[in-house]
Amino acid sequence: MPTTRRSLLIGTLGAAFLAGCGNADDGASSAGEPGKLRIGYQRFGGLSLSKVRGDAPDAEWSLFESGPALTEALKAGAIDIGQTGEAPPIFAAAGKIDFRIIGTSEPVPQGEAVLVKAAKGYQSFADLKGKTVALNKGSNVNWLLVKLLEQAGLSITDINVKYLKPAEGRPAFDSDQVDAWIIWDPYFALAEQPGVQVLADATGLANNREYILAAPDAVTGKAQLISDFLGKYRATTDWGIANPAERAKILAPELKIDEATATRALARSAKPLAPITPEIGDELQTIADGFTKLELIPVPVNIKERVHEQFNEAYL
Repeated sequence: MPTTRRSLLIGTLGAAFLAGCGNADDGASSAGEPGKLRIGYQRFGGLSLSKVRGDAPDAEWSLFESGPALTEALKAGAIDIGQTGEAPPIFAAAGKIDFRIIGTSEPVPQGEAVLVKAAKGYQSFADLKGKTVALNKGSNVNWLLVKLLEQAGLSITDINVKYLKPAEGRPAFDSDQVDAWIIWDPYFALAEQPGVQVLADATGLANNREYILAAPDAVTGKAQLISDFLGKYRATTDWGIANPAERAKILAPELKIDEATATRALARSAKPLAPITPEIGDELQTIADGFTKLELIPVPVNIKERVHEQFNEAYL
């Protein structure tokens, strides 16, 4: 990769964890009360259902647009736990943010995809050589991009990568400012309009798991609060999977999308929670090493050392 291009990529992606989007909708503070859990969530993630169902009525809930913004809140000491996709923890670790990975989910490969306009006639990701591809920097779709390029025999310099947040990506895609958009649910489901084609999802390429992160001081100082909440979170997730119609009905207003779209997105993206295992650490390390090899993160990271099995019993 040419030096100028490589430096640009490192600088652009680095902004995902060094700048972030910062502010939580619910106004988390930098100093938490000892008896109160501060939870960071994304609107569509499993924690949304937990919030709506009242699993932690005394907690402070803070909403973030993406995983990189949530990890910035961990860095600032604004939340105790939160949930992201698979790439944000790696970018956060490269940005020297301290945290522990205390839970995960079953794989969700169908929950992220490459969207194109059907009229353009693209048949595979290889057809996007020389085209503009949009995605959110530092999010789970970054790893999907790496795997898509690998599968197609392309390098990152073979496409024009445009880093856009979800709220920016949709209008750019709709107005043909970009040729493809790599995105996750529910933005994925919302964009599935007539004339939009799913070029590929992550099946066979990326597991796209959910990861639960915790601040180190919360792991030690609020261990019982975290354990109690995780048990309720697991039970609520299981309830939602067993009751999809009711889940969509109560979540649609929280997600600010219609019930039919919520049903479609949740059907493919809501998966059971799972405990942390050495294999999960290996999976994350493979992703981290892949980012290091492509020089998409400035330094190698040992992400395996961040995984902690302390709360595994809550998922059983």
